[in-house]
Amino acid sequence: MTNPAHVIAFETNGAPRATRVDDPALVDAPYDSKSWRCFESTDGRALSGIWEAGPHLERCACDYDEMCHILEGQVRLTDAEGAQRVFGPGDSFVVAAGFVGTWENLTHVRKVFFILTAAAI
Repeated sequence: MTNPAHVIAFETNGAPRATRVDDPALVDAPYDSKSWRCFESTDGRALSGIWEAGPHLERCACDYDEMCHILEGQVRLTDAEGAQRVFGPGDSFVVAAGFVGTWENLTHVRKVFFILTAAAI
């Protein structure tokens, strides 16, 4: 099937990009994730696709904006002051640049993401 010009379908039929995060400064226990990059802007500042990973807790200091839409599972975001919120299937939210805290997958999570940075990714 052909897409109209300038229309990008989010498809996961290709091989995912596999990533292992095991830096003890970021995570208490290593975890593996998979992502399918569906769109990257020509200037390298925007990236979008689908990401999934099992339960884990990661410390974050975001220097980019990320819009997320949870397809499966639950995540808990907790800021440096301890305020937290849980998001689940169907929820959409933005983690804005400047967020410092933790991202915790409470279950296996699959999400659609769109990242926008000040400089190329």
